[in-house]
Amino acid sequence: QLQFVESGGGLVQPGGSLRLSCAASGFTLDYYTVGWFRQAPGKEREGVSCVGSRDGSTYYRDPVQGRFTISRDNAKNVVYLQMNSLKPEDTATYYCAARSSTPQTMCLVPSLIYSWGQGTQVTVSS
Repeated sequence: QLQFVESGGGLVQPGGSLRLSCAASGFTLDYYTVGWFRQAPGKEREGVSCVGSRDGSTYYRDPVQGRFTISRDNAKNVVYLQMNSLKPEDTATYYCAARSSTPQTMCLVPSLIYSWGQGTQVTVSS
C-alpha cells in the first residue's frame, strides 16, 4: 500500500520560502512518477508539480513556474518541493502522491490518484 508522510509546511510571509518533504513507504519510488498537489479551502485539489521516474521530466503548474522546484531522492524514498517567492494564493494544504503516468497527466488529473497522505499546511500571510 502506498503511504506518504508530508512535512515542512508552516506560516511564512509573502516572498518567503519553504521546503516540503514527502517520505514514501510501502513501495519504491524509483518506478513511479511523483508529484505535489494542493487544496485550498473551497477549491478542488490541483497538481502543482510532478516529476517522472525515468528521465526526470517535470511539469509545473503555470502559477508556480519559476518559483517552485520539485526533486526526488530515490535512495531515500523522498520527494521535495522547494517553494520560493511565496504568495498568499499559495496558501493550501499540500499533498504528495505517486502514480504510473506522465508528469503532465498525473498533475492535470488528480482524480486518478487513489492514495493520499495527511498533507502539510502552508500559510502565506503577513
